[in-house]
Amino acid sequence: MIKNYIIDTNVMIHDPMFLYNFQDNHLILPLVTVEELDGLKKASGILGYNARQVLKELNKVRQYGDFVEGIKLPNGGVIRIEINFVDNIHLPDGMDTKKNDNRILAVAKAIAQSDTKRKTILVTKDMCMTVKADAMGLEVQDYETDKVRTDDLYKGYSEIMMPSESINKIFSEGLKIPSGLEEEVYPNHFFHIKSQDQFGHEVLAKVKNNKIVPLEYTNEYTWGIKPINREQKMAMELLHDPSIHFATIMGGAGSGKSFLSIAYALQSVLEKNLFRKIIFVRPVVPAGNDIGFLPGEEKEKLKPWMQAFYDAVDNLFDQKQKGKKEEYSRKDFKTEKPDFTVENFINTYMDAGILEMKTFNYMRGRTLSNTLVIVDEVQETTPHLAKLMLTRAGESSKFLFIGDPSDNQIDNVLVDSKSNGLVYTVDRMKYYDITGHITLKQVERSPLAQLAEKHM
Repeated sequence: MIKNYIIDTNVMIHDPMFLYNFQDNHLILPLVTVEELDGLKKASGILGYNARQVLKELNKVRQYGDFVEGIKLPNGGVIRIEINFVDNIHLPDGMDTKKNDNRILAVAKAIAQSDTKRKTILVTKDMCMTVKADAMGLEVQDYETDKVRTDDLYKGYSEIMMPSESINKIFSEGLKIPSGLEEEVYPNHFFHIKSQDQFGHEVLAKVKNNKIVPLEYTNEYTWGIKPINREQKMAMELLHDPSIHFATIMGGAGSGKSFLSIAYALQSVLEKNLFRKIIFVRPVVPAGNDIGFLPGEEKEKLKPWMQAFYDAVDNLFDQKQKGKKEEYSRKDFKTEKPDFTVENFINTYMDAGILEMKTFNYMRGRTLSNTLVIVDEVQETTPHLAKLMLTRAGESSKFLFIGDPSDNQIDNVLVDSKSNGLVYTVDRMKYYDITGHITLKQVERSPLAQLAEKHM
């Protein structure tokens, strides 16, 4: 049955391609939403970029008809701009009639009462607007098109039991993937396999060329560190495998996702010359003014947002120093504190063009070739923005998306734990030979961090 969908401005900003995702239904844009887009189109950063993208799409379909009468879309639906019902007689007493959200609610209520042949649904990502719409008796929905079922989100590995004979075959020649496994297996999937008939006989393995084979990089030091649990070993495999051009690593605070990724980046660029540069990217989701309002040049503006990178480099150098103490005797090793600061180290490589730290605002239009790109806090992005970032990939580059998609780690009002760019990317990119994913479970930062992650 054809429905009327009243579209809130935040839905358009969340996904500029929204108009193609409502099948053969009627999309209705209250005139005030177009006014809001007009006000946002010059905004700095991703907000302004997405507003301009929406307006471009609307202008693209405008050639096929009239927005007041309604324009037929390729998927069979109709989109129109509602210029009637702009009065506020349908609003309850006490609601501020000057607020744009309330004016959108007034239009939705009027259409619901005047068009009784079709169900009218308000689509919004604003929690407050959802509450008010419900109180007014309106049916309201979140934008569901790019939501992911997180209760069964792909975690990247399975735990299974096998006969010892099969485990031996994994080590000798590789094992064909057995049929009838409970979990779906994708390229570069990991296994923790335990023996059914011999206690203690087990192996960490992965899918490679349609066979189960042992991990290759578990015993390697990476910038002075080694993985310390099962999932970290799997993550390090994704990082070191040259056939994997895109990896996603999810995990809670202190699980090691940033630490491992930055260690690999430093080693692969500064020691092994596998890539010509590192680009560390973080989305900026401020509580106050956008980064454009902060004083100073780009480097000074970015530094408060990039402190996680500085901390990781500092801890990695500390680990590297400890590793050197183990390699040399007390007689040969100098124990005095080295003349080193993280800031000088980072500035040196930034000035040489080997290291860049960016926000999404500075990445549009770029093609990143022979580059290792670490995108942190991807749970703060929309699916559209995650796609925009990943399509920057040029030849011989490797992209790492890392983050924690739980709701308490998301400050962006346009996304939640089921609709953010990280879970969307994991769900859409798990099918391919050049991609891989792992979810880190254990908190390794400290016993205190482990307690906080578990009980708070």
